[in-house]
Amino acid sequence: MIRNLLLSFCIVALSVAAGAQAANSITIGTTQSLTGPFEDFGSEQLRGLQMWVDDVNSRGELLGQRVELVHYDDASDAARSAQLYGKLIEQDKVDLLVGPYSSELTLEASKVAEQHNFPMIASAASADEIWNRGLKNIFGIDTPSSRYMDVDEEAEVFKLLGVKTMAVVFAQTEFALDVVRSIRGYASRKGIRIVLDEGYAENQKEFSALASRLAQANPDVIFGISYLDDSVALVRALKKANVKPKMLAFTVGPALSEFGEQLGADAEGVVGVVQWLRSAHMPGAQDFAYRYRQRYGNNPGVHAVIGYSAGQVLEAAVRLAGTTDRDAVREQLRTMLFRSLLGTYKVNEAGRQEGKRNYLLQWQDNHRRLVSPKKLAERELIFPLP
Repeated sequence: MIRNLLLSFCIVALSVAAGAQAANSITIGTTQSLTGPFEDFGSEQLRGLQMWVDDVNSRGELLGQRVELVHYDDASDAARSAQLYGKLIEQDKVDLLVGPYSSELTLEASKVAEQHNFPMIASAASADEIWNRGLKNIFGIDTPSSRYMDVDEEAEVFKLLGVKTMAVVFAQTEFALDVVRSIRGYASRKGIRIVLDEGYAENQKEFSALASRLAQANPDVIFGISYLDDSVALVRALKKANVKPKMLAFTVGPALSEFGEQLGADAEGVVGVVQWLRSAHMPGAQDFAYRYRQRYGNNPGVHAVIGYSAGQVLEAAVRLAGTTDRDAVREQLRTMLFRSLLGTYKVNEAGRQEGKRNYLLQWQDNHRRLVSPKKLAERELIFPLP
């Protein structure tokens, strides 16, 4: 009997302790694509967010409370992501939200956040439609897709290089369509003639026919608004068709180490638009890259930095607010100016990012090298390609 009483006492004590621990923690909820087409990006983004959680707890926690992360695999599916954010809010009772990877998923997930009046950090999501719906709870850290080419120095690079013609090929996604509109306007302003402008299905992987059309168009620059698998497939198709533009550039894909691992020597000279690179002379870049490499065994890509920075932005808003009260945190996210690992966080009234611009990288000697802007570049841009 005494043994049973002692056992009951221990169970009660453990339950009380668990409840006290939960009450003294701040929970962050997120879904990330750990399977499906966006797996590479979502997995890396989650790793970055997990690193931030460990860092903030080791620095003395947040407002005296331990930070806990609750995450689910959304399987790269927008409907599933939205459903899981409902679960995070209604069942898990999280305090704060970080959005999923991609504009496609964020468009749906942010509807759930808005329904519950719950501020959400949009991580790797940049389609303008996200911020054109009059929502008050979605705050971006990613460069808006319509501003992907809105970098004055890059425009002058093309002008100085004598680029006269361009081909634009793109996956038919919200993100890509926004970028295409930006590139069309950019080309018009700079007097660059677009000789081929063609979209393809989001999951397309066979590009021999498109490569033939690109060979006939013979542009100075081929710009692909693409992801990892399609950009790799496009490079292979172009190589097979012996298409040799003066510059071959993509969004998203070249920023990942997997791009070079899959293509090998064929990645040489390919240009990528990127928001962060560890070789850039930016505060905290080398330290983060070293610690990430020690923890995961490989160098971080931009999506790890985006995940980490989403945590930093949330942390700054909570510290400035002095509370996790959603109204107070929302107001800080709307008005604060903050420097994260990714760069400047500054949003407009709609929550759309205004403080960040992109960089250009180029694969040189089997490494991603920053080539623009000049003040941060570690290598000169190779142009034209040999």
